[in-house]
Amino acid sequence: MAETKTRIGALDTPLEARARLLPRLTPNPDAFGKATEKFARFMGTPQFLMWMTVFCALWLAWNTFGPESLRFDSAALGFTALTLMLSLQASYAAPLLLLAQNRQDDRDKVSLQQDRQRAERNLADTEYLTRELAALRIALREVATRDFVRSELRSVLEELLEEDHEQQRPVRRVRKKKPSDTTMALPRVTAPAPADRPAHRRDASGRVAGSEQ
Repeated sequence: MAETKTRIGALDTPLEARARLLPRLTPNPDAFGKATEKFARFMGTPQFLMWMTVFCALWLAWNTFGPESLRFDSAALGFTALTLMLSLQASYAAPLLLLAQNRQDDRDKVSLQQDRQRAERNLADTEYLTRELAALRIALREVATRDFVRSELRSVLEELLEEDHEQQRPVRRVRKKKPSDTTMALPRVTAPAPADRPAHRRDASGRVAGSEQ
């Protein structure tokens, strides 16, 4: 069994290149594809239809009303040459259109792949920005806001103003009057007893009796 496998070879091993009698035609795919796309685009335009209609009309008119010696397609046989020419054109036009369509499909695949990659990058960027914004929001919760700082500064300013007002308020102290030296040096005068004072009497006119006039 092992000998048969080595003789036949595995399926993943390529066959040896065989010698060809005729050389293989390998045209440039890009140049050939561009030419076919140009021809396919021209076939889908109104100009192509107009020129094709003019060609068929001249063909039919020449082979119908032209001199019999110069006719190359018989009307009795149903214009066989024109039919063969149109069928040959259709047989070549179909592969050309398919080739142009395949190239367009390849371009669409490439553009779709690029759009998908771009969408993935945009999604990754959006997710990154979303995470960053969430982290910033969490961090900003612990940061003092403008209103909070203003309220704190206002309260501190009010406290400072109150302290300054209390310091500038005059202190009123009750001072005790001390006796001066002059008053202390003067002798004390004692009032006379009531028995020693002479009794003064007033008369009817109000004058004190016994006083000098």
